[in-house]
Amino acid sequence: MKFIDEARIEVAAGKGGNGAVSFRREKFIPLGGPDGGDGGRGGSVWAVADRNINTLVEYRYTRHFKARNGEGGRGSDCYGKGADDITLRVPVGTVIHDEDTGELIADLAQDGQRALLAKGGKGGLGNLHFKSSTNRAPRQSTPGEPGESRNLQLELRVLADIGLLGMPNAGKSTFIRAVSAARPKVADYPFTTLHPNLGVVRVDTDRSFVIADIPGLIEGAAEGHGLGHQFLRHLARTRLLLHLVDLAPFDPDTDPVHEARAIVEELRKYDEELYRKPRWLVLNKLDLIPEAERQGRIDAFVEAYQWQGPVYAIAAISGSNCQPLIFAIMDALDELKRTEEPGEPAGEAAE
Repeated sequence: MKFIDEARIEVAAGKGGNGAVSFRREKFIPLGGPDGGDGGRGGSVWAVADRNINTLVEYRYTRHFKARNGEGGRGSDCYGKGADDITLRVPVGTVIHDEDTGELIADLAQDGQRALLAKGGKGGLGNLHFKSSTNRAPRQSTPGEPGESRNLQLELRVLADIGLLGMPNAGKSTFIRAVSAARPKVADYPFTTLHPNLGVVRVDTDRSFVIADIPGLIEGAAEGHGLGHQFLRHLARTRLLLHLVDLAPFDPDTDPVHEARAIVEELRKYDEELYRKPRWLVLNKLDLIPEAERQGRIDAFVEAYQWQGPVYAIAAISGSNCQPLIFAIMDALDELKRTEEPGEPAGEAAE
C-alpha cells in the first residue's frame, strides 16, 4: 500500500430538521390545539484513531464527507428522526488542523481516541412549544440549525521512541534492519528510503522500543533540496534522536564533520523544539576503515565536531557494536519514562 502521510479533506455536518406547524384534528374534539413536533438533529462528523490503519491514502482520493440532514417534525406530536453520525477512521498519530484558521482540532495519539470534526445542527422547534394562555393556536416554528463545515488538513506523525537522523546513505535503513525485524530497502544510491519505516527492537521479553527511519536530509533541505523537510514531522513524537554519520564516505572529498553540522542546522531551521531533543552520535561504517585506524578516525571526528554527548561507533551492515547501543537506548528510555520530564539535548556541536 502506498504510504500517504498528508491529506486535505472537507467535512460537513447535517442540517437539523425544521419544526412542524400542525393542529390536532380528531372527531368530537374541537379546538384540539397545536401538535407540531420538533425536527431531528443533523448528523455529526467524527474522527477515531485506529491502530489497524497505517496510512492516510483513503483520504487522498475521497475528500468530501457529508453527514445527512435531520428529518423535519410532523403532526400528532411526531418528532423528526435524527441523522446518523459518520466516523472517519484514521491512523494512530494523526494530527488534524482547520486549514482556514490553523486551529488544532485534534491530536489522536491513542488507539480508539475520538474527536468531533463537525457538529450537526439542532432540530427546530414545532409549534406545540409556543402554546400559551394567550396564544392557543400558535403558528410559529423554528427552522433547523445548519451543521458545521470545515476544510481540514490531516497529518500523520508516526509513534516511535527513537528517530534516526542523517544524510542519505548514512546507513539508517541498514541499522534498522540490523536491530529489528523491519526490512526497508537498502541500496548503494541516495534516497533509497522514500517514506518512514518503523521497527520494533526487542531487548528482553518485556522490554522493547520502536525506532523510526525517515528519508535522509541534505544541506539545503529547508529550501526544498532533496526531499526537503517533508518527513521530519515523524520525529516530533520521539524521545531520543540517533544522528548517524557515515565515517567512511566513498567520495574522498566528502567531509563527515561538515555533513553532520549541516544536518543539525537543517533540524534547527525546521523546528527548534525538535532540535533540542536528546541526541546521540552514532558513527557508522567502521567495517570500511582498517582496524588500526578506527579509533584515531573516531577521536579525530569527535574533536573536530566538538561533540560533548554520547558517542557510539558501529558497523550496521554486520551488526558490530549494535548491541551495546541498543541496551544503552533502552536504559535511557526507561529513565526518561520514569521522570516524565522534557529531556535536554544530550550534546551539541559548537556553532
